[in-house]
Parts: sequence; structure tokens; C-alpha cells
Amino acid sequence: MRGLSTIFWLSAKELASFSRDWVLLGLVVYSFSLAVIAQAQSSSQELRNASIAIVDEDRSELSRRIARAFLPPYFKPVQEIEERDIDRLMNTGKYTFVIDLPPHLERDVLGKRGPALLVAVDATAMVQAGIGAGYIQEIVTREIDDFLARHQIVATTPVTLSVRIAFNPNAMTAWFTSVMGIINSVTMLAIILAGAAVVREREHGTMDHLLVMPVSPFEIAMSKILANSLVVTVAVGLSLYFVVEKLLAVPVAGSFTLFMCGTALYLFFSTAIGIFLATIARTMPQLGLLFLLVAVPLNLLSGSNTPLESMPAFLRAIMQASPSTHYVSIAQAILYRGAGFETVWPQFLEVAVIGGIFLGLGLLRSRLRRNHRRRSGRTVRAAIRAPAP
Repeated sequence: MRGLSTIFWLSAKELASFSRDWVLLGLVVYSFSLAVIAQAQSSSQELRNASIAIVDEDRSELSRRIARAFLPPYFKPVQEIEERDIDRLMNTGKYTFVIDLPPHLERDVLGKRGPALLVAVDATAMVQAGIGAGYIQEIVTREIDDFLARHQIVATTPVTLSVRIAFNPNAMTAWFTSVMGIINSVTMLAIILAGAAVVREREHGTMDHLLVMPVSPFEIAMSKILANSLVVTVAVGLSLYFVVEKLLAVPVAGSFTLFMCGTALYLFFSTAIGIFLATIARTMPQLGLLFLLVAVPLNLLSGSNTPLESMPAFLRAIMQASPSTHYVSIAQAILYRGAGFETVWPQFLEVAVIGGIFLGLGLLRSRLRRNHRRRSGRTVRAAIRAPAP
């Protein structure tokens, strides 16, 4: 009971210290609010409001059908231009796509002469250019097939492909990036907050006071883990509910409680990493450099940005030893697919085991440093007490 009481009061001290640090407090608020919104809305991979123009040299029913087929929200209203203006308007960036419908298009289509349509694409808008070209091909092909079906018998294909997209029917990027933005912020802030708590005490000289008090390194480490985990857990819950569900209107399929339990377990690991790095770094700049070497690869290679299947085999095997990979798997299974505990318990176990290993390493380094300081103190006292020769 004395140990629990010590951890409780040390945790209260950590929370009070955090509440007075306006920089870290602002970083937490920003990371789970404006940063999530910016990541969800600024990195869209869908085609939205693409500017398009058409050069109609045929003036037929088919050409008018094609021009009317490009609708919002994928494309802006179609503008008709002249052929001589294509290069000038494309060079000035006024249009991303320009479709040139050649003369006698309808006659050649009905006569099965295979006419060619020119689609000019501004590839400086790389995402819209790649996706939009495919959209244009699909729309034009569909309109030509419908036109032919009205004028003559068209042979049907023996197989009809019916595509249904699970968990994200409209393939909205914001549904993915908003949740993954929270996941990346969890790793980043947990390491920073826990590591900064240790380094800040060392810089202020209060760490030496703690080490000479009747408290163990385990109690000091657990107080910092619990306090900073509580801060991040509350921020994650508020961000998921108010920012993701309410503001961005992203549906959450699974259990909110189960996801928060997985988050709390993962924070046990990530805060332990922060404490371990703080035992290596002596100053905040050194902690920042170590953070870049650890947290950035954890986020980039965890599967939150690109699927693990697209990585080399040796890299996939290495990342299986990282709890961030299993946490991303937990979040995607629960929040996207509505998985229950019977599905994600192996990932829960792996996160707990690896987190315990890193916590043990951090405690071991803390004990070694504490013992070293005690030996140094005894040596200094012995030197002072030794009689002068």
C-alpha cells in the first residue's frame, strides 16, 4: 500500500507539472485537434472539383452526352474552349484536363472505325492527374456504350463484375487519415511527454532529490507512465469522439471502450520508450534527436501510412517486433471492421510483452545510474574524510 500511495502522489506531481507547462499542453491540444483535421482534409486522395474543358469539334448528340457526363463533386462544370487555346490554357494551369472530341466522332463510332479522343492532362497535379485520367476513361467508355446500345445491338460480355467496397464504401481518404493521424500522435506525444518529464527533472535538479528519497526507480517510472498515459488517453478519447466522429463525420464501427483499452495498453509501451530514451539523453535537444531516430520510423513503418504487405519481407519481419505495428492493427480492426476482443487479443498480448521488455530496460538503466551516483557520492565523502598526507 505504501508503494501504491507513493506512485499516486508522484503521479499527481507529474500532472501538476504538466498543467503548468503551456508548451506541452498546447502541443497535446494541437496534435489531437487541428493536426488531425488538417491531415484528414489536406491529404485527400480522391478526385474533387477538378477543372475540365472540352473541345467539341463534332457537335453531335454523342459529344453533348459526353460533355454532360462530367458532374460534381468530381469535376467542376465543363467549360467549352477552342482547339487553338489548349496549349495556352494548360500552360497557365487553368484546366487540369482538356478533352478534344474530333470531327465526325458520332459517325465513326457508329461505323466502328475506332476514332481516337485526345485527353490532355496537367500532371503537375499528380494525384488528380492519375485518378482523373482513369475517371475520364471510364465515363467516356460508359457514355459511348450507352449510346451504342440505343442505336444498335451490342454484344454483352459473358461476365459482369460487381464491386463492393467494404468498411469505406466511397473510398474516402479522410476516413483513413483522420484515425491514423490520432494513432501517430499517440506514439509521438507519449514518447515526448514521458521523456520530457524525466529530462526536465534532471535539468531542474529534482531528479537527484527523488533518487535520494525512499522511493524506488519502479515507483518513479510508473508515476510518469501513469500520469502521461492518462493525459494522452483522455486526449485520444476526446479527439476520436468530437473531432473524428462529430466534426469530420467519420463513423466508428467497433467498440469505443475496447479501443481505449488497447490505447492504454499501447501507452504503457510508448511511455516506457520515452523513459528509456530519457535515461540515455542528458538534455532536451538530445532527447529530440533520439525521438526523431525512434518515433519517425515507428510511425512510417507501422502500417498507418502504407500497408505492411507493400514493404520488403525483411522489413515486415523487423516491424513485427514493434508494438506500434500491432497497435495500428488493433485500431484498424476495431474502428474500421468492428472486431471484438476475440479477434485482437493476440495483438494485445504482443503489445503488453514488448512494452514490459522496454519498461524493464528503462528501470535497469535507472538503477544502474542510481547505483553509480551512490558509489560516486561515497567516493567523494570518503575523499573528504580522508586525512591529508
